[in-house]
Amino acid sequence: MIKVLIADDHAIVRTGLRAVIKAESELELIGEATGGYETIALVEENQPDILVLDVSMPDLDGIEVAKKIKSQYTDIHILILTIHEDEALLRAALKAGASGYILKGAAEAELISAIHKILEGELYVDPSMVRVLLSDDVPLPALQPKPTEELTPRETEVLKLIAQGYTNRQIGDELHISVRTAESHRSNLSGKLGLQSRVELVRYAREHGLIE
Repeated sequence: MIKVLIADDHAIVRTGLRAVIKAESELELIGEATGGYETIALVEENQPDILVLDVSMPDLDGIEVAKKIKSQYTDIHILILTIHEDEALLRAALKAGASGYILKGAAEAELISAIHKILEGELYVDPSMVRVLLSDDVPLPALQPKPTEELTPRETEVLKLIAQGYTNRQIGDELHISVRTAESHRSNLSGKLGLQSRVELVRYAREHGLIE
């Protein structure tokens, strides 16, 4: 069972998170916090696998909370959940040790997906903010692509668009191909590179000069 702790000072947000987490059989909600210091105390007491953490709280903000927790409990994963589509805040969250950053308007399925990806060791960033990962000052996980065959020109085009935050549908529109064809190109290039997550693909594109 995956132990989840949520921290948000808005009751309506906690109610929504509670419902989403309790609907997943493999997730167990072990506590709820309404402030930064309370979050740290509950983490110390309950040792969750993952902390879903709001940035804006009344006593100690989420970035400081993340720093304090990660300095003591390196195995605890932190997913920032916020209304702020702010590049500086995303950078600060990742540097503080957060493993993910998702906006509160995200669908329930996306939140669950983010939790699972983080627990698998990936870095999750809301699709609308993937462009921030193009910056050299954003910490990314180690990348160890397997030896690969050369990408086709079309696969390279698709990779560039993925790195810029395009969805499969947007890639299809941009390249005048079907969504299914875009998905096929993405699957092929991921197989060749041995990289599956968007973050890994962004880093590969950046390190190989495919994006500026």
